[in-house]
Amino acid sequence: MSGLRVLGRAASINVRKVLWVGVELGLDLQREDCDVKADAFRALNPNAMMPVLIDETDAAGQAGAPFSMWESNSICRHLARREGRVDLLPDEPRQGALVEMWMDWQGGELNNSWRYAFMGTVRKSAQHQDVALIDASVANWNRHMAMLDAQLARAGGPFVLGETFTLADVVLGLSAHRWRAAPIAHADLPAVEAWYQRLLARPGFATHGPAAGP
Repeated sequence: MSGLRVLGRAASINVRKVLWVGVELGLDLQREDCDVKADAFRALNPNAMMPVLIDETDAAGQAGAPFSMWESNSICRHLARREGRVDLLPDEPRQGALVEMWMDWQGGELNNSWRYAFMGTVRKSAQHQDVALIDASVANWNRHMAMLDAQLARAGGPFVLGETFTLADVVLGLSAHRWRAAPIAHADLPAVEAWYQRLLARPGFATHGPAAGP
């Protein structure tokens, strides 16, 4: 037991990114289903959104006072720092800043581009069936994915920031999987496709990406 618990549904893309990072770090993350509307969960995350990480160990890895946090990308950064994995999150200021920049772009700009189209075409939400809004969201989604394609081509290496696999590849990899899996018209993005195929060789992505749903 690692003393690390992840509260949230297995199908949640934000839970899955944390679980994938756990695989990369060799951590035994214990995922637990939760009721986000329950008072106990809201006490941990007032946003009532998953995941929440609960760390019940101290700096030496022994049982200690529980520490909890929310925001999936922040959880991924915390775990990488906790394990001293400067390959996933460099401590060199400029390289670390670039990793965090692409992570923040994923959590904000990219996520917001696909929200309406995904809810309408995949989740079949009755509140997201305006055809014009779906089409606009698809166009915006493709535009943002083209930005990722350009970055992959510019980086000149197998991963988002070049030769080294980082946390940026984790969060963007799951976003790319969602884009590919959605029943929409997809832009032709060869750099994204080549990168995606490389990610499939990583056990964490194979388990928490395609095998877990869109």
